[in-house]
Amino acid sequence: MRVIAGTAGGTPLHTPRTDLRPTMDVVKGAIFSSLGDFIIGARVLDLFAGSGSLGIEALSRGAAHVSFVESDRRAVAAIEKNLEKTRLTGPSASVHPMDVFRFIDRFATTSFEIILADPPYAKAEGERDFAPELLCAPMLRHALAPGGIFVLEHLPGAKLKLGDAWECFRQKRYGATEVAFLQKTANA
Repeated sequence: MRVIAGTAGGTPLHTPRTDLRPTMDVVKGAIFSSLGDFIIGARVLDLFAGSGSLGIEALSRGAAHVSFVESDRRAVAAIEKNLEKTRLTGPSASVHPMDVFRFIDRFATTSFEIILADPPYAKAEGERDFAPELLCAPMLRHALAPGGIFVLEHLPGAKLKLGDAWECFRQKRYGATEVAFLQKTANA
């Protein structure tokens, strides 16, 4: 796993020994290709940040600030190590070692132009499915700036319940991952 493009392009990233499922480079490349110049100067929220590869890619490509949210302490250490390795530390990056929903409910008071989320997938009946929880979280919609983009990775084939709060303007499958690009509706 590496940074694909930008100021830190080509830098290999550390992945902690956890059950994390890092975003493959092909998926990461497709996400940022779709975002294009929208990333430049954007405030980005990276939920379920894992090793920080998505947020670090955003910083490398010109994002103004990335807030990384991750609860696993080994993953948080990897994010901090990767930020130092890529020389993307400083005021443009903040790491929040906490539960994503606690962060959203209590601390997501800033408007983010881009929200990236790569939550764990529910692969078996009874497992927690984070994607529907994110889509139903009113404070997540509140944290997304008008005209902003919510990029949600999810289990391929899973039907996203967007309700009247979200509209999907792009969705693509990449092997064991599907990526949805969402925006708030006028009703949200």
